[in-house]
Amino acid sequence: MIIQLKQSEAAADLPLPAYQTELSAGVDLQAALTEGSIELPPQQRAAVPTGLFIAMPEGVEAQIRPRSGLALKTGLTVANAPGTIDSDYRGEIKVLLINLGAEPVTIDHGMRIAQMIFSPVLKATFQLTNRLDDTSRGDGGFGSTGLYDGAEQQDSREPS
Repeated sequence: MIIQLKQSEAAADLPLPAYQTELSAGVDLQAALTEGSIELPPQQRAAVPTGLFIAMPEGVEAQIRPRSGLALKTGLTVANAPGTIDSDYRGEIKVLLINLGAEPVTIDHGMRIAQMIFSPVLKATFQLTNRLDDTSRGDGGFGSTGLYDGAEQQDSREPS
């Protein structure tokens, strides 16, 4: 699949997105900052520019996801993960980051801040009905399948 890509002047010195290993699912996105750094205090958000504009074929979306090492080391993650970029969007890709850590995090120009995964899009057609097929789960929602497998572990919310 070919993705057309345009870079802003802010990203002109940055490498094009690339897969870091042969089996990587996503490409890293870097911060393209024109004026120094961004200091992100704990529990605050920022839309960080990448300087990238893309054109994807119809039927493809890009998902913006956190980088696990960045989240583990700094608490920095993608606030709306996964962020969706539709195939008809032509604006700059920005990454909505949030600092979930206890300390401020400095985002520098060129810092790898997220990853982008390309996925096929399936379109649904909806049909109104009065009845849905029965399943073994039924309408069991949040937490309905428990925390542990087997009888030796007990869900901490259940009385002993």
